[in-house]
Amino acid sequence: MLHTIALLAALAASATAHCTRPLLQEAVDAYLLAQTTGETTPFTAHFDNSTWLGYRENSLKVNITSGIIATPLAITHNRSFYDTSSCATFTEVVVNSSTTPYVIGTQLRFTNHKINKVDSIVTKPGDWLFNITGYAHWTAQEKWDPIPAEKRDTQLTIRKAADAYLDVFNNKNVTVPWGTPCVRLEGGLYGDAGPNGTCAGGVPSGVPLTNRRYVVDEALGSVDVLLDFGNSKWPDSHLFRVEGGRLRYVHTLTHCGRANCGV
Repeated sequence: MLHTIALLAALAASATAHCTRPLLQEAVDAYLLAQTTGETTPFTAHFDNSTWLGYRENSLKVNITSGIIATPLAITHNRSFYDTSSCATFTEVVVNSSTTPYVIGTQLRFTNHKINKVDSIVTKPGDWLFNITGYAHWTAQEKWDPIPAEKRDTQLTIRKAADAYLDVFNNKNVTVPWGTPCVRLEGGLYGDAGPNGTCAGGVPSGVPLTNRRYVVDEALGSVDVLLDFGNSKWPDSHLFRVEGGRLRYVHTLTHCGRANCGV
């Protein structure tokens, strides 16, 4: 109930945001160029300095010139989502390299048609179930095509599906709209991709998922949620594809600062 109230308040507050998809795409293009070249100055030209909230990696505020974005990376796959209601984007970046493998999830947030916050989850070997070969292969195989306009779920439906999944980690009485098939890509481990695949297995209990930050793209049936995972508050990204109100894909990235989160 609390998540629904918060969502309705966020939707009301964003009603005057007036972001356009081309505006958001231009900013994402600048972000990807910066990550590919390691040159951050052109990217910072898109920042709103009057409302700037910072550049963050794994929940820590860092100087952009010392962040991962200042290291040129050979991006082998990327996928972006655009939230024109709340003026935000999410980009999934895969660097399938034998020497410097990464999977990065980045949210950009905007005010006054410029970026006022960069929020990234950066995962690499040692993070939860990290396997760049698996992640690169499976994410490229999936279909995240635009959903026909007449079949699109509302932003509320998409976000409620994600919240149900995240809530069940701490409350087994929550009803989750599992799709069939549903498959989860977790660090690099992939679930059952067959016609009866399910995401219902392997969900822990007693694990609060807090400080949620959302990017919802109705055209792609997607929502990304950056959050604090569990009592350890590990920086985490959960990306969902929702079709017909039901979960189809789940991608998770978790940075824990120790080998496989100590498990």
